[in-house]
Amino acid sequence: MAAVTYELLKVCKQSGARLGRVHTPHGVIETPAFMPVGTQATVKTMSPEELKQMDAHIILSNTYHLFLRPGHDLVKRAGGLHKFMNWDRPILTDSGGFQVFSLSDIRKIREEGVEFRSHLNGDKLFISPEKAMEIQNALGSDIMMAFDECAPYPAEYDYVKQSLERTSRWAERCLQSHARPHDQGLFAIVQGGMYADLRKQSAADLTSLDFPGYAIGGLSVGEPKHLMYEVLETTVPLLPGGKPRYLMGVGSPDALVEGSIRGIDMFDCVLPTRIARNGTCMTSEGRLVIRNAKHMEDFGPLDPNCSCYTCTNYSRAYIRHLIKADETFGIRLTTYHNLHFLLELMRGVRQAIREDRLLDFRDEFFDKYGMEANGKGF
Repeated sequence: MAAVTYELLKVCKQSGARLGRVHTPHGVIETPAFMPVGTQATVKTMSPEELKQMDAHIILSNTYHLFLRPGHDLVKRAGGLHKFMNWDRPILTDSGGFQVFSLSDIRKIREEGVEFRSHLNGDKLFISPEKAMEIQNALGSDIMMAFDECAPYPAEYDYVKQSLERTSRWAERCLQSHARPHDQGLFAIVQGGMYADLRKQSAADLTSLDFPGYAIGGLSVGEPKHLMYEVLETTVPLLPGGKPRYLMGVGSPDALVEGSIRGIDMFDCVLPTRIARNGTCMTSEGRLVIRNAKHMEDFGPLDPNCSCYTCTNYSRAYIRHLIKADETFGIRLTTYHNLHFLLELMRGVRQAIREDRLLDFRDEFFDKYGMEANGKGF
């Protein structure tokens, strides 16, 4: 039995979206699902207990950052990432490839791997597919990601083609060096930029290797939303129906709904926690910037339609005061709310699939949120 398996429960008659479950060694993920990002073995300002309160089924941590500190060997000695951070539900670890390419100004890509400098102290470091597997095997995540190169946007065709072909070779090396396939599922990452034929080539390369799951990378990197959706419409049908599909780095409310309609099962993004630290909140009526003066004497909740801890207990006026005063508790409250909002949105998406009405759900949600389908997002 594979460590990670997908169970299809239903396909929405109206939209084609699918309802399912991803089974992992640490529990079941109801899909479509949003994964809060805990880059350095913590979702910023949130405790594991609070994440359970809002019923997060899975969180994501990052190989690159944990490799730099505290080091994967230390996490392994602690009993693995689950014990180290006191989280007993599923964990997905990113391979670190995106961070190597985005955070290091000085890097050398060769067939063996990538030489780069730490963004912390400038130390010269090296990650290969084999090293990425070693680190993630030590961390003990339920779902591991193959080491890949995420091409920038825009990028020339020839560069993207060479990059995806290298990523395919690296994926095969990751499979060969994966030491714990019995209790850690390894997902491959389809690349190919915005070029339909290259996406097809990448998907064909990777599906031939029979990974337990597939991610779509290289999106949400600056391209317009309509182009992202076109790439999804090209790529998703090329992936096995009996395995999970993960769209990396996407977390705006509109993209979660549109991605689900196009057959995506799993999403992650730092968006809800990042904007929360600036006092920006997602509500059922659209984006709310709590710093704005109009909230100074507003003693109602962030969102009158929200039942989260923040909205149940605290007013806009109080949260605005905390954010303006740079109090950590204010960031905790906005972060809690934003994560709860997206997790609740995905519960709504799943229910709409059960009821064969996801397109209606999208239209109703976008109308309240002040969005337009297929283009203008958060």
